[in-house]
Amino acid sequence: MKPARYVGNELHSIHKDWDKCSLRVALAYPDLYEVGMSNLGVQILYHIINEQPDSLAERVFAPWPDMENQLTTNGSQLTTLESNKPLKDFDLVGFSLGHELTYTNIVTMLKLANIPVFRTERKEDDPIILAGGPCTFNPEPIRELFDAFVVGEGEEVILELLNILKPFRQEPRAIRLQALAKISGIFVPGISQQVKKRFVADFSHAPVPTRPIVPFIETIHDRAAVEVMRGCKWGCKFCQAGWTTLPVRQRDQERILQIADELIKNTGHEELSLLSLSSSDHSQIAEIAKILAKKYEKQRVNIALPSMRTNSFSVKLAKEISRVRSSSITLAPEAGTQRLRDVIGKNMTEADIEAGVRAVFDEGIEAIKLYFMIGLPTETDEDLLGICQLGEKILRLGKEKTRRARVTINLSTFIPKPHTPLQWERQISIEETLIKQKLIKQHADRRLDIRWHDAKTSFLEGVFSRGDAKLNQVIVKAWELGARFDAWSEHFQLDRWLQAFKELALDPNQYLQERPLEEKLPWDYVDTGVNKEVLLKCRR
Repeated sequence: MKPARYVGNELHSIHKDWDKCSLRVALAYPDLYEVGMSNLGVQILYHIINEQPDSLAERVFAPWPDMENQLTTNGSQLTTLESNKPLKDFDLVGFSLGHELTYTNIVTMLKLANIPVFRTERKEDDPIILAGGPCTFNPEPIRELFDAFVVGEGEEVILELLNILKPFRQEPRAIRLQALAKISGIFVPGISQQVKKRFVADFSHAPVPTRPIVPFIETIHDRAAVEVMRGCKWGCKFCQAGWTTLPVRQRDQERILQIADELIKNTGHEELSLLSLSSSDHSQIAEIAKILAKKYEKQRVNIALPSMRTNSFSVKLAKEISRVRSSSITLAPEAGTQRLRDVIGKNMTEADIEAGVRAVFDEGIEAIKLYFMIGLPTETDEDLLGICQLGEKILRLGKEKTRRARVTINLSTFIPKPHTPLQWERQISIEETLIKQKLIKQHADRRLDIRWHDAKTSFLEGVFSRGDAKLNQVIVKAWELGARFDAWSEHFQLDRWLQAFKELALDPNQYLQERPLEEKLPWDYVDTGVNKEVLLKCRR
């Protein structure tokens, strides 16, 4: 038990007069406080809603099983941190969904709030249950758990949503949902037929919380963060984030510097992270980073660039601005051979990799982490052995500089995500994943540190990534069988899920199969701004 997860009252948390606000929103994150408080989206929405004089936003996170048991035993409801009010008292409960393995925690939170899990069973006095975040690009597996979905970026749509709901607050649920369905970017099951992604065109001036909540305990990302860009120009065929956040937009240098100044002044964080899918693509990143590094050198604030392409420019810049020498740097070749990198659209040649690696070791960094996927389309054993060979080559280059050079290889299973050129591809089975992991482990230099994602959790993520509405019942059944915190290895048990599928007479393996190109996909009604013809053209 960590009591600080549940007490609230952190620096910059906002406590508004409940009776003076005509609309009350609970921002829910279906994972631990330490994870949810690292989510920039939650902080942004909290800031936007609370800036409205007649609205309030409070936070609630999934309780760890020990707290869930305590609440259940005592007959207590799940409440928000700010006012300790139960979720049923709010007009709207908005869930931010970052990945598929949090779905059973949604059920936990609704159950502990005495809110019916399925939308069709909710009564007039139940709050509207809304979902946003990356998972809403395929709402089907959870469409029966939510009254509405926000697809895309939320900074503008949240204000439209509030303004629509306020005058309809006393109206029947059906009237409120019909009003929400008229907002661009909102999908309402049973009413909407299709939905087009929302995005913020003027990203430079999008709202940013410069007095974010500062947690009492260490979170996953314990730092101040400025989002410098949205979107990515590289078009890797496997990357859902890259395809669904288009178009590419960058924040103005002056605005970034202003946000950074206010964040450091208001939080006391010792690290400032310049965030995007590929920070090195910002046209002024070098100047921005150097200005900030020089300005905060005396305060010992470290400037971090966590999403840079590993080339000599990026490595030297990272070294130049960092007050703490990086202990390691990350490189993501994704595939072990040039042939396979070309297949998946990874714009990185062997020469690029070698140049980046040499720059890393030349700067005195002793450890490199390499990220690869296994189970990619057209993959052969030669491609898998190429991972070993590339790792060994990089280790040799490191040993030329220092005997302490270390190389870690991280293997994840390829998951064909919706709205990418590879969305039709097959995902390999658990058994195939284990065989491929074993092959790499057997043939790799023993000095390489080989790690991999759990094959069983990758299997489940793949099922729900491309799932359909039948999976709504599976989620609830698995929860009844004890599934909780499936992204946490100490809690995940695949047997519970397989039992749930069995009881509902569903075969989970059907969701991993290759999809015919002409087949209507469950998520086709979601328009990301990139049409299917473009994805088909980029597929090969």
